[in-house]
Amino acid sequence: MRMKLAALPVVALAAFALAGCDSNKNQMLQGWVEAELIFVSPDEQGRVEALKVREGDRVEKGALLFGVDEDLQQADVVVKKAAVTMAQQAFDRAKELLKTASGTQKNFDDAEAALRQANANLAWSQTRLARRRAVSLADGTIQQVYYRPGETVPAGRPVLALLPPGNLKIRFFAPQPHLPEIKFGDTVNVTCDGCEKGLTAKVSFIARSAEFTPPVIYSLDERAKLVFLIEARPEQPEKFRVGQPVSVSLPKEAPR
Repeated sequence: MRMKLAALPVVALAAFALAGCDSNKNQMLQGWVEAELIFVSPDEQGRVEALKVREGDRVEKGALLFGVDEDLQQADVVVKKAAVTMAQQAFDRAKELLKTASGTQKNFDDAEAALRQANANLAWSQTRLARRRAVSLADGTIQQVYYRPGETVPAGRPVLALLPPGNLKIRFFAPQPHLPEIKFGDTVNVTCDGCEKGLTAKVSFIARSAEFTPPVIYSLDERAKLVFLIEARPEQPEKFRVGQPVSVSLPKEAPR
């Protein structure tokens, strides 16, 4: 048992040394493709009545994605329009009475304030009605649909997930010795199985804290185990798929 336990650190160090040599030689780090999805949801609870897209569809900015039932919102708009009509009539009467000195300035001011409030209430109701129809805020691809026509979706719960091309990113971890060679905005080469050659990405994020924290007293061996998360934005995002494993080549040769 003692021989087995003693052999484990030796094997681990040997593997780490081989990995370090290979990394220095090929400057390759392993990573994966991740997405920042846009979840599109209604402001208020409703029943999905129209679903205009399917998973995998490409949509343009402004395209209709889905609609939820709007009966209550339409009725509310009718009520608010009636209130505006009444407030407008009261304002007109107060205005005429003020001109003939039969009314007071206070009655006119009150009628004017009531008309402004009625118009504001109508605008709010019309906004609620318009938001029952969700449109795409950017060009992208429908990644997933969570609710189908006839299903009731709670307020704020996404009906579908949209992925704009610019929201793809490549995440990988770099050992601490490599950090001096990686700068924000650097271009790194990216390769993956079945991908065309020459794909690149620009470094957009470098973590300030390590993912692995050894004991307080650092040794040279422990420092070599520190890794930092790095993100890069592909310059041709349409060439990648979410969850795809990739290999990243650093812009310069990392220090030995």
